[in-house]
Amino acid sequence: MVGSNGSGKSTFARLLNGLIEPTAGRVTVNGLDTHKDGAAVRRQVGFVFTNPEAQLVMPTSLEDVALSLRRTIKDKKDRLARAREVLDGIGLGDKADTTVHALSGGQKQLLALAGVIATEPKVLVADEPTTLLDLRNTQLVADTLFSLEQQLILVTHDLDLALRCDRALVIDNARVAFDGDPAEAVTFYRGLVGA
Repeated sequence: MVGSNGSGKSTFARLLNGLIEPTAGRVTVNGLDTHKDGAAVRRQVGFVFTNPEAQLVMPTSLEDVALSLRRTIKDKKDRLARAREVLDGIGLGDKADTTVHALSGGQKQLLALAGVIATEPKVLVADEPTTLLDLRNTQLVADTLFSLEQQLILVTHDLDLALRCDRALVIDNARVAFDGDPAEAVTFYRGLVGA
């Protein structure tokens, strides 16, 4: 999804996992109503925020990912082992015992992503996950996102990232103004901004 600031992209994204409820109509994900079945929807739809600081709450990387697993893996030893596997898989295995505050911006965003993918959602919503990152970390986070098996819903201002998607929506004034091919969507959006 692309669109101007305040167009409704983040609101739309938050509707998808029940972080906010619709004021009219219904939102369903895989047949589940986000209002009636909110907990079930959130088990299927993971959410990565723009600022990883909003998600990172534990002292170390390992503890932060393990926190995401507390509901599904009761045994602490097993939970920590699985958290290490997730960190290894995302390229942060060597940062397992590092304090979260010592990580770079890109590492923090990857850690926030690791905490979400550890729960094995079917859908991953990433709300401007590269906005606060430099070029190298933008590429690293983007490549990681596009390599995941989950369905990815990406909210971004980075039109190069939008072009990597299979489908693109242009959100304007809280409405879907375009839905289709990413290259056509980018052209449409540029025309909208220039008008």
